[in-house]
Amino acid sequence: MRELTVAVVQMDTALTETDKNLAKMSDWVRKVTSEQKVDVIVFPELAATGVDCGVRFTQLAQRVPGPSANVLAQRSSETATHIMFGMPSKERVESIMFNSAILVGPEGDVISNYRKVHLRGEEQMQFRPGFRLEPVETEVGVLGMQIGWDLMYPEGARALCVEGAEVILVSAAWDKSRADEWRTLISARATENACFVCASNRIGEEPASSFCGESMIVGPRGQVIVDLAEPTEGYVVAKLNLDESRRVREETQIFQTRQPLSYRSVVKRY
Repeated sequence: MRELTVAVVQMDTALTETDKNLAKMSDWVRKVTSEQKVDVIVFPELAATGVDCGVRFTQLAQRVPGPSANVLAQRSSETATHIMFGMPSKERVESIMFNSAILVGPEGDVISNYRKVHLRGEEQMQFRPGFRLEPVETEVGVLGMQIGWDLMYPEGARALCVEGAEVILVSAAWDKSRADEWRTLISARATENACFVCASNRIGEEPASSFCGESMIVGPRGQVIVDLAEPTEGYVVAKLNLDESRRVREETQIFQTRQPLSYRSVVKRY
């Protein structure tokens, strides 16, 4: 049996205070790993800075590898875990910024820098969209990475799973007014692809945002394995049997019975 233990952390973030947020995430890593052995820890979207930073993102965005990624990579090395967390990243050209999810590994290195593909609202004025949807092969399993509003687009999760992802990790800052959508989309993405979805969401409030929490881990039939229903800081953890995902895929033939030629309009730009 192939097993993967994942923890999703639900936390508030101090707006624009990167050092404070990195220290808080470091404390959560130590707490989680002191209470049980885990393979992966997932933090929310833009956990390093907060969401409503406006023009401050130009000062807060960092290169990867860089100071923020290095701090969490050190925590990964100390605790022999993989850690995914959200931060604003930038290229050498200072004005080109991305809403990123960084995956660091137990060797203390950056494994992946996923750049959010689907930007919503004001994000489109602050960040460039990413374009790569590539699963990450690790010693603990094949992981897909998504950020917040990506969940609204079934094509993204399907693309990751067709390429081999067994688990999709989601970092989010999902608004309280859309909590029903949050729950529905996570279950749908898991069911559609017979995969596990491990979703970490923000709580708290910022000037233009209020976050719903409800972080959860969902199984390949869309069943909620564990969740944080209350809007409080905390974490949930689950041991995932990756063979279950393979079994459900074999039973449903969910990939083999696709008809891609019938979906050509999906990839047309309107």
